[in-house]
Amino acid sequence: MCGIVGYIGYREAYPIVIKGLKRLEYRGYDSAGIMLYDGANIKLSKTKGKVADLEAKANKEITINGTIGIGHTRWATHGVPNDVNSHPHLSNSGDLAIIHNGIIENYAPLKEELIKRGYVFSSDTDTEVLVNLIEEVQKNEKLKLGKAVQIALNQVVGAYAIAVFDKKNPDEIVVARLGSPLAIGIGEGEYFIASDASPFIEYTSNAVYLEDGEMANIRLHKPLKVRKIKDDSLVDPYIQELQMNLEQIEKAGYDHFMLKEIYEQPSVIKDTYRGRLNANEGIIQMSGVEDNLGKFLNADRIIIVACGTSWHAGLVAEYIFEEFARISVEVEYASEFRYRNPIINSRDVVIAISQSGETADTMAAIKLAKEQGAFVFGVCNVVGSSISRETHAGAYTHAGPEIGVASTKAFTTQITVLTMIALRLAKAKGTLSNSDFHMYLQELEIIPEKVKEALETNDKAKEIAATFKDASNCLYLGRGYNFPVALEGALKLKEISYIHAEGYPAAEMKHGPIALIDDQMPVVIIAPKQGHYDKIVSNIQEIKSRSGRIIAVVTKGDTQVRELADYVIEIPETSDALSPLITTIPLQLLSYHIAVMRGCNVDQPRNLAKSVTVE
Repeated sequence: MCGIVGYIGYREAYPIVIKGLKRLEYRGYDSAGIMLYDGANIKLSKTKGKVADLEAKANKEITINGTIGIGHTRWATHGVPNDVNSHPHLSNSGDLAIIHNGIIENYAPLKEELIKRGYVFSSDTDTEVLVNLIEEVQKNEKLKLGKAVQIALNQVVGAYAIAVFDKKNPDEIVVARLGSPLAIGIGEGEYFIASDASPFIEYTSNAVYLEDGEMANIRLHKPLKVRKIKDDSLVDPYIQELQMNLEQIEKAGYDHFMLKEIYEQPSVIKDTYRGRLNANEGIIQMSGVEDNLGKFLNADRIIIVACGTSWHAGLVAEYIFEEFARISVEVEYASEFRYRNPIINSRDVVIAISQSGETADTMAAIKLAKEQGAFVFGVCNVVGSSISRETHAGAYTHAGPEIGVASTKAFTTQITVLTMIALRLAKAKGTLSNSDFHMYLQELEIIPEKVKEALETNDKAKEIAATFKDASNCLYLGRGYNFPVALEGALKLKEISYIHAEGYPAAEMKHGPIALIDDQMPVVIIAPKQGHYDKIVSNIQEIKSRSGRIIAVVTKGDTQVRELADYVIEIPETSDALSPLITTIPLQLLSYHIAVMRGCNVDQPRNLAKSVTVE
C-alpha cells in the first residue's frame, strides 16, 4: 500500500531513495527496504521498523554506492511485518528485484504452480510470487524484462504499482500500475520513480503520472516509453508540470505535520474558495459545476461515496444539499456501495470524495457508477490523481499536501467545496432566497477568520487533554449538522491516541449509549447556540445526572451549557449550516494534544496508511 521510490541516473542513488522514503513516511508503514546496483552487484538491505532503522542497518551491512536504486515502505497485507517480508524482493536467481504496492489476489494458485516448477519462497508475500512469475516468463520465453513484466501482469488479478530491475540489463527499470499510484519524474539524464511527486520535487518539476493499466520502460539516455499492459499499444505520455514546492512538505517549525495542517486551515479554506466565490457580487463560479449544471439540476438524487473522514464530510454535505438545494442525497461508504448491487440510473449524480484521489474503494465505486450511466463528480486534493482522471468532472480542494495520516484540513476544505456546490445549485433552482444566498456567501467568506479564532482554543484544549489523556473510552455527541462532526471527532481520537471513542447523534444517547455513562466517562458535546440548542441542553442534563464528565464546545458567551459542563471550549458564532467548519477545530486540537501526551506517533499512527489503495 505504501511508498515506492526509485532512481536511475548519474547521481548516487542511496541519499535520493532514503530521503524519498522519508518524504513518504506520512503514508503509514511498518517496514522498509532498499536495493542498490553498483555496476556489478545487487545490494539489498531491509528491516521491520522505520526508515531510520533501515539507514542504520544499510550502513552496516552494504556499501551504499551506486547510481541505480529502488526503495520501499511496506504496510503489511500478506505476511506479518518482519525483515523477510519487507521489500524489495529478489527472484530465485537473484537477478530480478521488485518493489510493489497493492495486492495480487490470485497469488496462491500462482505460487503453487511456481513451487511445482522448482521455485522456493522465503517470504509470505504475494510480491515474491510476482517477481518469480516474471522470471519464469522471462526464462521460458527468452524475453527482455519489459515484455516479461507485461505477460506476467496479464496473468495476475489485483492491484499494483511495481518497479522491477534486472541486473542482466542494468540500464533500465520497468514500472507499471493498476489501482495504485505511480509518478515518474523526468530530469536531465536521470529519472525518478515514486508513489507521489514529493520524493523528487527538488530535482525536477516534470512528471508523468501513469494511468491504470499502463507500464513504462525507463532507460538511461533514452526517451520514456509507455505502453498499455493489456495490448502492448504505445501511449503518448503526458508530461505534467508539478505545482508542489518543498516548503509545502516541510514542518515549518511545528512539532508535527498534523499540528501544522490544523493551523493551515484558515489559509487553505481561503485557497479553496479563492477565485470561485465573490460575496460582494453574489457569485459562485466553479467550472466543473457550471459545465455540467444541467446534470445537477435534473438529477433525481445525489449519491455521495467516500471513506473515513471524507465520508464524514459527505454526511455534512447531505444536510447542506438537502437544506439549500432541496435535492435528495444518500451518503454511502464506498467500500459497501461497490458490493451491494446498488440501484443507479442515468439521472443520478454521484459525488466521489477522497483526499488522495487514489482510495481503492472509492475508485471502484466510481467505475460502478459510470457503468450504470450516472454522472460522476470528483472532489479531491491531489492534482492528477486517479479520481480526478476517472470522473466526468470535479473540483479540487486546494488544501495543499496533507502529510499527517489523520486528515484535518482535508475535512474542512472538502466541506467548503461541497457547500459552494450546494449554494450554486440553490441559486439556480431558486430554493434559497436572495437574502439567504448572499448571507451564506458572506458568512463563508469570513469563515477563515473564525477558524483562526477557533484555533485560539489550543491552550484550553491542551489543558483538557492533560485531564483526560488516560481515559480508555470517550463519547462524542452532536445534532444536525454537527452529528457528523461528532463522528469525525471520535475518529480523530481513535486514529492518533488509540483511545476507544464513539460518535452519536445526541438524541440517540438514551437508546443505548447512556448505559456507558459514569464518573469515568468523558463525553464531548458539540453545542453551538445555533441549531438544536435546547435539545442539546436536555441531553447534557441527562448526562450530568448520571455523573458523566462533560466537555462542551459552545458559542462564545454561552451561559446555559457552561453551568452544566465540567469543561467548556468557546468558539465564534456562525450559521448552523457552516458551523462544522468551526466546531471541528477544537476537537482536532484535543485529539492532537491527548495523543502527544500519551507518547503516540501523531503523524504516523500504528496500522494506518494515508492513501488506502487496497481493499
